[in-house]
Amino acid sequence: MRVVISGSSGLIGTALRTSLREGGHDVVALVRRSAAGPHESRWDPRAGEIDVNLLCSADAVVNLAGASIGDKRLTSSYAKVVRQSRLDATSTIVEALVGGFDGVLIQGSAMGFYGSRGEEDLNERSGPGDTLLASIVRDWEAAAQPARDAGIRTVTVRTGLVLAPHGGFAERLLPLVTRGLLGSLGSGDAWHSWISLEDHIRALRFLIDSDHHGEANAIAPHPARDAALLRALSEAAGKRPGFRVPAFVLEAAIGPAVEDLLSSQKATPGVLTRLGFEWHHPTIEDAARWVMAGVTEGR
Repeated sequence: MRVVISGSSGLIGTALRTSLREGGHDVVALVRRSAAGPHESRWDPRAGEIDVNLLCSADAVVNLAGASIGDKRLTSSYAKVVRQSRLDATSTIVEALVGGFDGVLIQGSAMGFYGSRGEEDLNERSGPGDTLLASIVRDWEAAAQPARDAGIRTVTVRTGLVLAPHGGFAERLLPLVTRGLLGSLGSGDAWHSWISLEDHIRALRFLIDSDHHGEANAIAPHPARDAALLRALSEAAGKRPGFRVPAFVLEAAIGPAVEDLLSSQKATPGVLTRLGFEWHHPTIEDAARWVMAGVTEGR
């Protein structure tokens, strides 16, 4: 199987590329510099430049490209950058696929689509939230609509909080957890819809091989409150949970990612459950043990 991936240098893209190649698949990464060989292809989403023949020869195209949300404060000016980067990437890919592609488009998205919904039970049929991030994700998903209209099987994967030994969430919070310094973010009552990196990659590959089209929440079946998630990580690290850290202190320590981390999304993965996907880490305790085992191995 040939798979073309945009955003392949990020946490998820890197892990997906490695997993597919280890499985014997032909993986081509879209890059914005000169290609280093046949495993790469240069593109420029801002200019709409891409190798149409390459994309249309693929069995699957996975679109994960977009400016990082967690590294900078989501001000109105940076929100425009985040939004436009996703619209440019998605539009460039979709325009290349329409009319000549008969594979599957795995369209990146995020649980931020739902906004912050408190105690509301959420699933793929729930509507969008009213936050700035929710509006960005809604537009991101809408940019792939021409592919759906053209009859291309399109799976919109709404990714939750990805737990991994290194990178992403781990880089910001695990140093505090492993020192026994963190017990909750803010009040600790917010719900997190999370998934281990291993299960997320398995879910992406599962969805590629399925016949599903439409939205799919890429999360574990059991959401966890913030305090419970951090308690599980602390205990897996052999520590007692630390302190309740106010939002303003967290922002000073880990930056603007705190805005997304404090949102509450109590969601379930209805599509993955219906399709029969089996999680390696279905509970937060399972995932925490896996994360901390990876932290130990990486030292």
